[in-house]
Amino acid sequence: MTPFSFAVAHSLPEIVLAAGALVLLMLGVFRAKDGRDWIISELAIALLGVAFLLLFYDLKSNAIVWGGSFIDDAFGRFMKALALLGAIGALVLSLDFMRRENIDQFEFPVLIVIATLGMLMLISARDLIALYLGLELMSLALYVIAAFARDNARASEAGLKYFALGALSSGMLLYGASLIYGFAGTVSFEGISKALNGAPNIGAIFGLVFLMSGLAFKMSIVPFHMWTPDVYEGAPTPVTTFFASAAKMAAVAITVRVTMTAFPHIVHQWQQIVVFTSILSMAVGAFAAIGQTNIKRLMAYSSIGHMGFAMVGLAAANESGVQGVLMYMAIYLVMTLGAFAAILSMRITGTYVENIGDLAGLARRNGVMAFCLSALMLSLAGIPPLAGFWAKWFVFMPAVNAGLYPLAVLGVLASTVACFYYLRIVKIIYFDDPARAFDKASPAVTGVLGLSSLLVVLFSFWPGPITTAAAVAAKSLF
Repeated sequence: MTPFSFAVAHSLPEIVLAAGALVLLMLGVFRAKDGRDWIISELAIALLGVAFLLLFYDLKSNAIVWGGSFIDDAFGRFMKALALLGAIGALVLSLDFMRRENIDQFEFPVLIVIATLGMLMLISARDLIALYLGLELMSLALYVIAAFARDNARASEAGLKYFALGALSSGMLLYGASLIYGFAGTVSFEGISKALNGAPNIGAIFGLVFLMSGLAFKMSIVPFHMWTPDVYEGAPTPVTTFFASAAKMAAVAITVRVTMTAFPHIVHQWQQIVVFTSILSMAVGAFAAIGQTNIKRLMAYSSIGHMGFAMVGLAAANESGVQGVLMYMAIYLVMTLGAFAAILSMRITGTYVENIGDLAGLARRNGVMAFCLSALMLSLAGIPPLAGFWAKWFVFMPAVNAGLYPLAVLGVLASTVACFYYLRIVKIIYFDDPARAFDKASPAVTGVLGLSSLLVVLFSFWPGPITTAAAVAAKSLF
């Protein structure tokens, strides 16, 4: 096998998505009338499915290709699988919504595919240049789809806020990367690790702070979370789903890869940053969501809190901690897709509603939806034996074993506080006087909601496959 064909074989999902995006764009341009063509969305879902299957083309082989800028390993494949599942879920949930809102333009699925391509590149980045290319490819597409409902003032505002703050975070990340390059003399993660294998370099540490600030923006980590509630509320709900699921997978993956492979010799320095931001995120996610009445805004603060919980595992700075982060993100993905499927089921006389009060008495009108949504809310709260409880267990135990007792205790307390607003939704569903009945949801939305809630409930009985895959993925990083 020639070096070129070897490189192609280990980057097939990315190549397929890049070529597929071009084909879908051309197909949309020449087929669409008034910019609409539903078949593009279905083809985009199929394309993402093909990329997902290609991840399992050669599971036993890890490789570094494209001049050392791209790595194909078990860790990358695990996180890419989650990102692709998030993208597929968001597109499936968008089919009925975009048509009803009269914004079913062919550009939307194409932009989703391009953003996902950026995510896959970002997850496999092995140097600072590849990291930035993947991040910007993802971000530029996200800026556009955040404001995709052009006639909606809230969506336009969401897109503008995300773009302005995203540009600022990109600048911080670039400044940090330039400092690291200047003091380490290389952009390669492995080279940076070797250069810093000695006395801590104050310049490189400053660069690391700026680099992690840029990545924290993509993860919605406090204090770089300010865009999240407004963008989640203003953007079309399928776009919010994409932000909360696939985009989070890529941001967390590259944060773990950078810290564990480029800066393993200055763990104490970046561990302080992770612990500090984790505590702040868990606290803000727990307390700021209590007074929310808009369910998408509540889910924004919920995601901030959950990213804080995920960072507890990273703070442990060892293999079991990374495995905990992977487990957490896999379970979080399922819960998030299910929760947003429930939000997309909240439609009254053809109009989508977002007020939590509209769920009042849902159990008397639609018992199945009430059970599914309640199971997802209880799982997000971390109530045993649902999957959300085990997600927190997988990140708290490595932190305890690493001696980070205050972090684990504060995490448990924040989780207890957050239970209030999750249990409040369950109380509204089962005990409040019934509000107006929801319209019948589309089969796609109902399917995602049912499957997500089923996985959340049954995880305790069959955790083996995902636990084993996460263990293999974490091991490949060390």
